[in-house]
Amino acid sequence: MRFRYPLQKIVDLKGSEKSMAEWEYAASLGMLRTEEERLEQLFEERRGQERSLQETSERPTSMIELRILQRYIEVLDERIQRQREGVRSAEGLVIKRQGHLKDKMVDEKVWLNTRDRALERFRIDRLAKEQNELDEIAIVRAASASRG
Repeated sequence: MRFRYPLQKIVDLKGSEKSMAEWEYAASLGMLRTEEERLEQLFEERRGQERSLQETSERPTSMIELRILQRYIEVLDERIQRQREGVRSAEGLVIKRQGHLKDKMVDEKVWLNTRDRALERFRIDRLAKEQNELDEIAIVRAASASRG
């Protein structure tokens, strides 16, 4: 007799939900990494523009050209600020997805443990039935031997 767990589909569903949560968590980590890389690129671009402004201001340059460079640095500062917000948002999503994954992992573990306990009960019951059958055979043989 084979063990058939009546709630196996639920166990399978919980495994699928955990896998989906793992995928979502990995995707949110990738998004966070992308947002952080974009922020670093903006910082690098800003540093380059600051150097350019410094070099330009050391030689004869029109005030308009200096003002254009300064305005571009201000625009970069605004973009950096928005990108920081994007990074914070991505970090929040990572934390949310991590919590969701943790919940799904616990949920799956509960169902797996329930199935394992049912399997253990099945094995114990099967061994008890086998032992009863062996006891009956022994009783029948003993009764036959005593009559014979």
